[in-house]
Amino acid sequence: MKRNPIVGEGTSLHEWQCSRHLTALDSIDILDLVPPGSRAVVIAPHPDDEVLGSGGLLQLVTAAGRTLQLISVTDGSASHPGSDRWPVERLSVVRPQESAEALRRLGLPMHKLQWLRGGFPDTQVAARESMLCEYLIHYLQPDDVIFTTWREDGHSDHEAVGRASIKAAQHVGAICHELPVWTWHWATPEDAIVPWERARKILLSPAQVARKRHAVHAFASQLEGDPEAGLPPVLAPYVIDRLLQPFEVVFL
Repeated sequence: MKRNPIVGEGTSLHEWQCSRHLTALDSIDILDLVPPGSRAVVIAPHPDDEVLGSGGLLQLVTAAGRTLQLISVTDGSASHPGSDRWPVERLSVVRPQESAEALRRLGLPMHKLQWLRGGFPDTQVAARESMLCEYLIHYLQPDDVIFTTWREDGHSDHEAVGRASIKAAQHVGAICHELPVWTWHWATPEDAIVPWERARKILLSPAQVARKRHAVHAFASQLEGDPEAGLPPVLAPYVIDRLLQPFEVVFL
C-alpha cells in the first residue's frame, strides 16, 4: 500500500513563499481556460475540496457568467474515525451542509447551482474507481472544462478521483485539468515529482482571497478535532494558510 504522506505539519507556508519554482510560474486567465459556451465542471472528492483547491476559480467563473457544474464524489463522513463527537451519521449530514454554506459565502448563485452528490464511500473511492468513471461519463459533455484533484495529490480519494476524471474526460472528449490540495502539505518547494512544467497560477485579488477564507471557515467539522479520540483538526491553521495564497495552481 502506498505510504500516506499527510502527517505532521508538513511544508511551511514560508518555505513555499521562498520557492523558486512557485515564484517562476506563469499566470493564466481562467476565462481563457473556460471559453464562452463551455461549462466549468469541478469534481471534488469530499465536501470542502471544491473550495480548498478552487475557491478562487469558482468566484472567477461565476462572475464571468460561465455555467458551473459541481460534483461531490463522497459525503466526507470518514474524516473523524472513531470519534463520538463526529460520528459517521452526523458527518454525512453536516459536511454537505457546510459545503453549501461555503459556496454561498463565495457568492455562488445557490438557487441555480448545478450540484451533484455522487454517494461514493469516503476513503474507499479507489476500490470503485471504474464505477466512478462510468458515473462521470454519464454527466460530462464534450465541451466541458473539468477541474479535479491531482492524481498524485497524496490522499487516496483525491488520486482516484483525479484518475477517474481524466479517463472520463478522455472518453467524452472533454478537457481535464488537475489541482493540488494536499500536495502543499507533503511536497517540498523544489520537488521533482510536482509537474511544474504543467503548472500555472490563477491570480486572486485580496477580496477574492478574503472571500475564500470566509468560505473555508464554514467547514466547522474540519476545523475541530476530537481530543478524546486523539484526532487533531483536519484543517489546522497551517493547512488553511497554505491554501490561501493570492493564487491557485492548476496543472494543465
